[in-house]
Amino acid sequence: MAETALITGFEPYGGRAANPSAKLALALDGARIGGFDIVGRSLPVAFAGLGARLEAMLDQVRPRLVIALGLWPGEPMIRLERFGLNLANFEIADNAGARLEDAAIAPAGTTALAATLPLRAIEQALLAAGIPVRLSATAGAFLCNAALYTLLAAVERRGWHIPCGFIHLPYLPEQVAEMLAEARAGRLDIHQRADLASMDHAVMERALRLALAVAAETATRRQGRG
Repeated sequence: MAETALITGFEPYGGRAANPSAKLALALDGARIGGFDIVGRSLPVAFAGLGARLEAMLDQVRPRLVIALGLWPGEPMIRLERFGLNLANFEIADNAGARLEDAAIAPAGTTALAATLPLRAIEQALLAAGIPVRLSATAGAFLCNAALYTLLAAVERRGWHIPCGFIHLPYLPEQVAEMLAEARAGRLDIHQRADLASMDHAVMERALRLALAVAAETATRRQGRG
């Protein structure tokens, strides 16, 4: 049976018409990378039910590799997250209207969990390919962080020694173009916006394919040692 890799993204939120993370996850669904069959899924931007959805995906797919994706408005490059925090502190409401403040994702859980993706190796591969990338300490405190922490805790609880982590993506160029058009029409004060960086879909897909290939190699080595 072929090994599988699970990659997730989020639906649009915050009044945006698109979310590159869902677009990329679904674009990679069915691909074969590094000897792994890719299963791509989109998640609602809702804290309620997030844990149950991710747990169900893990049980259904039983992946040997997990990468969750999300949008970070204003990020000019691919961003590899080091830690998931046991914290939900939303600056805006999620798509279900929930706005958590200083809440624990898992009340009995540890303060933080470290991503198990080969982050430095992924960084090196992307830079060698001419794709801007950086490591980041945490994935924030919104749904992206909740997904990362939940996945890491679920994988650990199952005793799976697999690469698991989170990658933040910039806007797509068309999203920034839409904001500029709104500014031109007087519906948006562009001088107060700091989130105008973007990256082409093809470049982001190439970055994710490289990240998956590097992580797949790590997963295969770990399985060999097991």
